[in-house]
Amino acid sequence: MAASVTDRFLRYVVIDTQSDAKSQSQPSTEKQKNLGRLLVEELLEIGISDAHLDEHGYVYATIPSNTPKNNVPVICICAHMDTAPDFSGTNVKPQIVKNYQGGDIRLPGDTNQVIRVSDHPVLKDLIGHDIVTSDGTTLLGADDKAGIAEIMAAAEFLINNPDIKHGTIRILFTTDEEIGRGVDKVDLKKLGADFGYTLDGETAGTIEDETFSADAVEIAIKGVAIHPGFAYGKMENAIRIAGDIIARLPRDKAPETTKGRDGFIHPTGVTGVMEKANWSFIIRDFTEEGLKTKEALLENITKEVMKAYPGSSYTFTVKEQYRNMKVVLDKNPEIVENAVEAVRRAGMEPVRGSIRGGTDGSRLSFMGLPCPNIFAGGHAFHSPLEFVSSQDMEKAVKTVVELAKVWEERA
Repeated sequence: MAASVTDRFLRYVVIDTQSDAKSQSQPSTEKQKNLGRLLVEELLEIGISDAHLDEHGYVYATIPSNTPKNNVPVICICAHMDTAPDFSGTNVKPQIVKNYQGGDIRLPGDTNQVIRVSDHPVLKDLIGHDIVTSDGTTLLGADDKAGIAEIMAAAEFLINNPDIKHGTIRILFTTDEEIGRGVDKVDLKKLGADFGYTLDGETAGTIEDETFSADAVEIAIKGVAIHPGFAYGKMENAIRIAGDIIARLPRDKAPETTKGRDGFIHPTGVTGVMEKANWSFIIRDFTEEGLKTKEALLENITKEVMKAYPGSSYTFTVKEQYRNMKVVLDKNPEIVENAVEAVRRAGMEPVRGSIRGGTDGSRLSFMGLPCPNIFAGGHAFHSPLEFVSSQDMEKAVKTVVELAKVWEERA
């Protein structure tokens, strides 16, 4: 099984599927459909006859129920096809460190890139594993092609082993998750599931039922432009105003200075000329109250700075991105409890976790499809140091199979 899931993974990561937040189309990049088409072909080959790619780039497929019970809930297993725009995903060259025996891993394509045990202590738990990395010049794409490979391998295993009884399982592969649009066009009626699980997590054995809540903020500043030779007492440079705002942000509320349950204010982009400037921020916290407090802080800083520029103006726009799925999942405890049991049956000690980020499941939960997150085994996402263990991917495959069995048994 490990070879099967790893072979699939190696096939998928070489297909460039980066999403693009600047694009307004869905999917944001047509190249995501290249992976979608391959997945449909493979699903059809293993005997899933309704597999198809829709106009938005989503892949839908069904593993039919094979149990005499008619009360087994329909579960959806979900992963996303796109990779993050943060680092190049073009021309990925995966490497396998066979039978890893410890120590730092220097990547051959860029020897300055080193996966250090001091930075990634999970490596101490992977002695004897086969570890897949990129060559150091691109990200690997384990986020979330590991999840895709695991779902595909589990689907094939269930199809080939009809003695394993299970209810109907819906497969969903999404686009544009990395830019916050992963489920914008999902047809829940067509999906027809009672609840779901994303395979988009990290360490083996982890089940996550809590995410950040997330908003985006755009600050647009209109300054006073004038020829610099005649600017005395008149110019109000929008770029300088924007810089003053950033300089006043509290350093203890940044991603690089927070951990655990602490949220943050994070500037993600700036454009500007003398006359106008635009700042983009993401705000993160585990509670709605925490989000609103940070947004109020950011706007108060902006107002204070603007007092020194009486001829200038600003707009402050908040856009909701996603909310903490724990609010929904706490009302449906059996969804997480059955995942915990599946992880245990797959030979691991289950670990409940919270995500300092979001998944497609965050949005799906509030759309009416409660959807916690299960580990996929990858680490160091969105970077050239990304890696995943073949054996941990195999454990994820077993977890999906056991999950299907648990729901059938307990129905």
